[in-house]
Amino acid sequence: MDAKELDQSSLLIDETLYTTANGYLGIRACFEEGYPEQFKSIRGSYINGFYDEIDIVYGENAYGFPQHAQKMLNVIDPQGIEIHIDDERFSYGSGTVHSTFRELDVEKGYALRKVEWESSKGHRLEIGIKRMASFHTLELFTIDYTVKSLNFSGRIEVKSTLDGNVKNYTDSTDPRVASGHEKMLLVTSTGVHESVGSITAKTMRSELVLVASMSHSVEMKYLSTKDTVIGSYVTTIGAGDSFNFVKYVTYTDSIRHEDLLEKNIEINKEVRSKGVAFYYREQQNYLDEFWNYALVDIKGDKAAEEALHYSTYQLMASVGKDKHCQLPAKGLTGEGYEGHYFWDTEIYAVPMMTLTKPDIARSLLAFRYSTLDSARERARTLGHLRGAKIPWRTIAGSECSGYFPAGTAQYHINADVAYAAIQYYLVTKDLKSFLEFAFELLLETARLWIEVGHYSKDGQFKIDAVTGPDEYTAIVNNNYYTNAMAKYHLLWTHTIAGLLAENHPSEMKKLSERLDLTKEELLGLRRASDKMYLPYKHDENLCLQDDSFYDKKDWDLENTPKENHPLLLHYHPLTIYRHKVLKQADTVLAHLLLDNESEEYLKASYDYYEKYTTHDSSLSPCIYSMMAARIGDTEKAYSYFVKTLRLDLDNLHHNTKDGLHLANAGGAYMGIVYGFGGLRIKSDGIHLSPVLPSKWESYQFRFRYQESCVRIYVGDSIRIETDAPVRLVVYGMDIVVKGKMEVDRVR
Repeated sequence: MDAKELDQSSLLIDETLYTTANGYLGIRACFEEGYPEQFKSIRGSYINGFYDEIDIVYGENAYGFPQHAQKMLNVIDPQGIEIHIDDERFSYGSGTVHSTFRELDVEKGYALRKVEWESSKGHRLEIGIKRMASFHTLELFTIDYTVKSLNFSGRIEVKSTLDGNVKNYTDSTDPRVASGHEKMLLVTSTGVHESVGSITAKTMRSELVLVASMSHSVEMKYLSTKDTVIGSYVTTIGAGDSFNFVKYVTYTDSIRHEDLLEKNIEINKEVRSKGVAFYYREQQNYLDEFWNYALVDIKGDKAAEEALHYSTYQLMASVGKDKHCQLPAKGLTGEGYEGHYFWDTEIYAVPMMTLTKPDIARSLLAFRYSTLDSARERARTLGHLRGAKIPWRTIAGSECSGYFPAGTAQYHINADVAYAAIQYYLVTKDLKSFLEFAFELLLETARLWIEVGHYSKDGQFKIDAVTGPDEYTAIVNNNYYTNAMAKYHLLWTHTIAGLLAENHPSEMKKLSERLDLTKEELLGLRRASDKMYLPYKHDENLCLQDDSFYDKKDWDLENTPKENHPLLLHYHPLTIYRHKVLKQADTVLAHLLLDNESEEYLKASYDYYEKYTTHDSSLSPCIYSMMAARIGDTEKAYSYFVKTLRLDLDNLHHNTKDGLHLANAGGAYMGIVYGFGGLRIKSDGIHLSPVLPSKWESYQFRFRYQESCVRIYVGDSIRIETDAPVRLVVYGMDIVVKGKMEVDRVR
């Protein structure tokens, strides 16, 4: 491959696909040496939860519209490394690239790039580059760089850069990417401290501070300028010889750390003293433990298995690991959606974490609790006297959505957060976390349903003027998904309160007094749940998406040009809202999560809504895959599952350059466990009803349930293995598994 063979579009996609991240920091996979001048790069480095504030500009403003938003920043760039041989710099723009290879090793937790390059003078080098974001020390990013001479003897110079002159990526043509505010992080100082080069930078408005430092395993000479720190190293090499150096980069920020510069240098010195081999071992240990619960094996479809392992790893690598952050819609792999957290986390990411890394699931819920005061304030702005309104998109807790019909109006996010918390409890039985924070989160978000809903003349509880998950249908009355999820939310708030009162009476009494919670209010929550109105058309066994959807004019999807998808980029919102067309699963999603209707209604809803669904949202195909498996259509389930798996690997939505669709990655994992595996988490335990796609010989998955690891094999029969006695419901049969058990496969 030479410079002419580099493809601009695939280059940007590869920067995303090979991203190195650990939940705190993410580094896009740009070439350390840079690109030839004619190629563009989205050269990004991100810290989860680190942001600046921007103004939201409206053509016409109104009361309660958010005036400011947060934006994830591209932070100090740690990637720069140049290799000079005979005064010629290694790059794709000079000399000849004879071979190149890249991989992301999801078992060892690092990205690898190998290049064989020949200079214009005929000197040949083999360069190997290994990059890692540490799961052991979240502040640490390493570049392990090896140069081997194939035929050259002489002098080689290394230049290693820490660059604070960074900008955010913008695109005025795509509403999914920010169109302004490029330069928002300003360097305040640079310096060198005992072989550690550091840059301190500050945001323009949020006044958050960030320090990045670098050191090396070889003795570098450092030079600091206004915006950069440059290290240089000179050595000699003989033909057939190699030399290696490691670049240690550490980040500290004012959200999580005090005495930032001192703390950063302390961490940097410690990691350098331990050496990169120590962190490789710790990376392996972390991932061994993760894959022990998260690994899925598919026999007969190696490509699907590898794609699933990739997406599972990238989700785990981007999801936040502390209460100060969550999961940006594009993870830490790009700047799409400005780094905001959506409902994606609770509905698509928390399920995987609950079953594989419950400590992370707990942390994600703790983030919502840490921003509860902002949610309470937002509820007051919306005219509600009590309760909290979870923001549709946020980083620090305030609402960042400037388009309320498809943003603020999606009240269902309150129930989504509650659903994730309830599912976490059902798997872990961790009542302690509810005493500490989760019950308050559950209650405050439940109180909002009493505020926004009302009792009709016939005594039914109804919820008007909301938007469900389908963003092509806005501001409707009695969205089925919203009402059904609110019903579940209200019921379980009452139930958890009872469990806490029974098991921790004194602590619950204090908590109730602090939250001004009475028995009468709890009964009111339960009554609203019992009386919740769900719209039906019973003569068709159909759950109606809302009070108006059924009677709208059909959108002619068959004659809509493919290039006009997604519709939101080609048609005015009002045109879309007036038609019977879905961006993504809505009522069908409620059926998947709640499993609350009969087989006849589930199938009727699936068949009805599928024909109106565009899947313009990456969140949709996985849901239809899981529900197809649920109703017994394994071939259709498999088709949707493959689309889910290949979404970013094949750039199906043409925006992978802006970051991975991490909720879709969670959906891919769920497609196996919740879809083909038929797993449901219910009040009476774990239910399983596995099916086997005809294209597979067998598959296996594992999950945590309380203190046990449960392993499920699905082939000609069902084999279940547990570490401790576990009660399961398999195909409707109650069984207790202790050790190993085999069950006949029903479907």
